[in-house]
Formats: sequence, C-alpha cells, structure tokens
Amino acid sequence: MVRPAPSEFDEETIPVPRTVRFPVELVPPEGFDPVRLETWPRVAGRLEWVGGRLLYMPPCARLQWVTVADLVTTLGNWGRRHPEFEVGTNEAGMALAGAVRAADAAVWRRAGLGADSGFARVPPVLAAEVAGRDESEAELREKAHWYLDAGVAVVWCLFPERREVLVLTGVGESRHREHERLPPHSQLPELAPLVDDLFAQVAAHGR
Repeated sequence: MVRPAPSEFDEETIPVPRTVRFPVELVPPEGFDPVRLETWPRVAGRLEWVGGRLLYMPPCARLQWVTVADLVTTLGNWGRRHPEFEVGTNEAGMALAGAVRAADAAVWRRAGLGADSGFARVPPVLAAEVAGRDESEAELREKAHWYLDAGVAVVWCLFPERREVLVLTGVGESRHREHERLPPHSQLPELAPLVDDLFAQVAAHGR
C-alpha cells in the first residue's frame, strides 16, 4: 500500500478504536489525483486507490515488520547478484489496471521501469505481501489475484503467525512451510529461498 512520508499529518486525522473493520474508506481530499503522490492524504498508515475508493490500513505491527525485513533482505541479496532486476520495498507503489496499489516487496525488470521516479507503470515480475493483524488470507488472496490480472508473473503471500508462504501464479498455487524452498520461476533466475530465511526473526521470537 502507498505510504506518504510527510513531516506531519493532516488536521483531519482522528483516532479510531481497534474494533473498526479495516480497510476503512476515506473521502479523497480536494484536488486528489491517484497518480500524483503529492495529492494523497498524509496519515499514519497505508493507503491504496482501488475501484475508485481510497482505502486506509493502520501501520504495521511487529510480526509483520520483522517479516518484511527478512523478505527484503532475501530479495536484496538476490538482487545484488542479478542487477538486471530492481527490488522495491517500503510499500512500493504501482499504478496498474486503473488502480494505485503497493507491495511489501516487489521485483521489476530494471529496463522496463525506465527513468520515471514516480509510481511504476509496468507490473513487477514478483509481488510479495506479508499478512498483518488486520488482514485475512482471503484479503491477501484478493490482492494476489489483482496482481496476477494486472500482469504480475508470481505472487508470494507470507503468513508470519504460521510461518507459511502461499505462492500463486497464473497456472496454480502451492503452500510452503519450514525447511522447504519456494519453487523457482523461469522469469526469476536462481530465486528459490528457504521458507526459514523469510521468517528468521519470527522464529527468533519463539513464534
């Protein structure tokens, strides 16, 4: 999801109880243009533009952020060996199929991105999402299928609570647990990490 990074939040920001069901739909501010990041609201959380709706999720909790760190470490180390790819994180934004969404981590072919420094306008080869405390498997599946429909080749959905990865492609899906490797993909040479590496810090917490 897109996370603007301003020095202060909008005046309209209000606290909500944990009993609120997320994502919450926000009213777009005056002058809002989903492809111009500077027009997005400044909030403590994550935003996406989907189906003509501006959706808000709260900031990540601990299991999610440590898993994202391990995911990005794994992809970053691989990316240094494969400079023809670019690895993105920090809610890597992409404007695809009439929506603006973002991944916890994603991998693009560097040549396809060009020199544009804004939202990616081409689909990544890989998109990865880490389940948070407010996200069900059904919700991650919905986003995974949106990625696939938008042209992403492979999607990883990581579930820290059970140290499990769901891998989806256009031809099927598979689940992978501790001591297993994720299946390689023809468009991502040599990328087949151990599930254990993606949850190293979760395991260190004794989860």
